[in-house]
Amino acid sequence: MISAQQNKYMQNSIQTASPAQLLIMLSDGAIRYCKQAIEALSQKNYQDANNYLMRVQDIIQEFIITLDKKAPVADELLRLYDYFLFRLVEANTKKQVESAEEVLGYLVELKETWVQAAKLSLASKNG
Repeated sequence: MISAQQNKYMQNSIQTASPAQLLIMLSDGAIRYCKQAIEALSQKNYQDANNYLMRVQDIIQEFIITLDKKAPVADELLRLYDYFLFRLVEANTKKQVESAEEVLGYLVELKETWVQAAKLSLASKNG
């Protein structure tokens, strides 16, 4: 019962979220899965690591698909996302924790950037 309520809450949260909030939610998911992948790689649990790394890659693909190609930073973000994908594939194929840790660091920084941008956007709408 609790799980069904959580799913309904999550679905409602997603449906009512602004684009900035969705980006932050996706970032949270990517960060969580990347941490789980690093833990699984560290424990040599390669099946779980593969699953988590694939989830991070799926989220990065979503970033790419939803990227506003007309935005001034679009080209730089696209290159960054491509680099993330390259390093995640490397982490998965070579079983390298370092590659995943690098991407994790960037994901955390990127999320902080999105949070600040969302705050500035909200302030300008309310101000």
